[in-house]
Amino acid sequence: MQRRFGNLDDVWPAGLARRLGAMLYDSFLVAAIWLLITALHLVVVRQVLGLSAEQVGAGLVQVISLRLLLLAGAFAFFAFFWVRGGMTLGMQAWRLRVQTLDGRSITLGQSLVRFLVGGLSLAAFGLGYLWILFDAERRSWSDIASGTRVVVLPRPQRRR
Repeated sequence: MQRRFGNLDDVWPAGLARRLGAMLYDSFLVAAIWLLITALHLVVVRQVLGLSAEQVGAGLVQVISLRLLLLAGAFAFFAFFWVRGGMTLGMQAWRLRVQTLDGRSITLGQSLVRFLVGGLSLAAFGLGYLWILFDAERRSWSDIASGTRVVVLPRPQRRR
């Protein structure tokens, strides 16, 4: 179920620098997830399938299965945070939130579109993210394709 975010009048479209900062933070977390997945894959190949060290990574099935697991792990990370609260850990540090155009949390389908188009944007030498510099609403290709937007949240009020 989608939740409605509050304070929609206090947010503004996120620029490229903030998004890149959040991406850098999240890339470290995704790398850690990938290390864990790779280690578990290695354990399964060696212990469960009983392959020798020389046979690890030699077969096409091993390579494809590991790559698919890595993609699934990265998607699970982003989808979990985006659908749950609109923010990954890196986005929290940079006060960013992804939301629908009417201010709700995004759906699993929208997160899949964001993830796939985000990968395409990076594969196109970052052009999908550089698009933010030319779009009047500061949207990336992922935002446009998924019907979402990334906004900057105001600083929290300090208590006295």
